[in-house]
Amino acid sequence: LLSCRLYCEEAKDPKRRSCQTVLAEALDIVIRSFAPILPHLAEEVFQYIPYKKDSEGVFRTGWINASSAWKKPGIEEAIEGACAMRDSFLGSISGKNALEYEVIIVIEPGLLFELMEALQAEETSSVSQLNEIMMASQTTLLSELPKETPSDANIVKGTFLINLEGGDICEQSSYKVIARPIVKAKCPRCRRYTAESSSTPCPRCLQVLAAGKGST
Repeated sequence: LLSCRLYCEEAKDPKRRSCQTVLAEALDIVIRSFAPILPHLAEEVFQYIPYKKDSEGVFRTGWINASSAWKKPGIEEAIEGACAMRDSFLGSISGKNALEYEVIIVIEPGLLFELMEALQAEETSSVSQLNEIMMASQTTLLSELPKETPSDANIVKGTFLINLEGGDICEQSSYKVIARPIVKAKCPRCRRYTAESSSTPCPRCLQVLAAGKGST
């Protein structure tokens, strides 16, 4: 997830920048957390942070102060739900490369489906947050099984309990996960199976490369 965003997206792409922001925030919290017991190590790490704007030490810049903007209702449940589906997906292809598959997630209309839509607005995507969590080359989010689903398809069923607003909103939702071998070629740049030919980058990478040439 991190490597794809950091090394495959365009330098100023919001996905890449948001990933850097999360890493920076996590590093700041970790440094301040162990500063009282490892003061010299914390101070040394703090002084080497390249994007730090002030020159004062870690002990002069206050304790942990995470922004309230990080606490968004439903985000934690959305990620946990997606991770539960990922576990079902990876369990169905045990020992195999997840990138060699596309995954179909089927959820009946409801709160869980809405949470997954927050991670993937499109029906099918290879670059959505949901697909990054699933670790597949492509993820499709549906409200019912595709009509062309073969009778012998390996369908993994599961449930997820959504608990919002301190328990005021509680809903048990079921889902189905189907893993299918991907039919596209391996992109020589991002290594996902999203290219039309093994000698040509996928559409996303072609767009990034073109933007890079245009800015030079």
